Amino acid sequence: METEKRQKGKSLLALPEDYCVVDIETTGLSPRSCEIIEIAAVKYRGLKKVDTFTTLIRPKKRIPGFITELTGISNEMVADAPDISEAILSFYEFADGEMIMGYNVNFDIDFLYDALLKCHGIVFENDFVDVVRFARKALPDMKGRSQTRVAEHFGISSDGAHRADVDCEICNEIYQRLMNEECIMECTKKKTRSPRRKKLAE
Repeated sequence: METEKRQKGKSLLALPEDYCVVDIETTGLSPRSCEIIEIAAVKYRGLKKVDTFTTLIRPKKRIPGFITELTGISNEMVADAPDISEAILSFYEFADGEMIMGYNVNFDIDFLYDALLKCHGIVFENDFVDVVRFARKALPDMKGRSQTRVAEHFGISSDGAHRADVDCEICNEIYQRLMNEECIMECTKKKTRSPRRKKLAE
């Protein structure tokens, strides 16, 4: 897995109404050397929340102090949590077959993909929509389009950010604001429009 390319699902430029927002918290930025300490997922049908999944995860190594400061997740909180093998399988059973959505979601998917493959030999191949792509399109002049910055732009509360379940809710609110922006509707129409058929020579 160190050298093989991840066989992830497709990154889609689409505006689904049925999807599953996913977010994780980790001990660092690298899926190769860092660990997942929280997973959350929220299912939507017709843009309405219908089901949720959330779990803390007990890492093999202690959580660094700066991560606890950022997320509020301490070593004491995860002491009795499931390990990654149990947690990632529960997540997979919840999200299997879902259209995944997230903010800068490649980060989350890379961690989830590697953990699922390492622990259970399962390839996580759900297609996904990255909301940050819409934010870049709709807000081209904004300096730094982090989730909290974009949320602030739309007047969406970021209280409790950097906990996975809260970040899922923030991501969804941003998505539902952005999907009504004219430039977003136009770019997704162009992406999904069927190619013109070449006329047969007479």
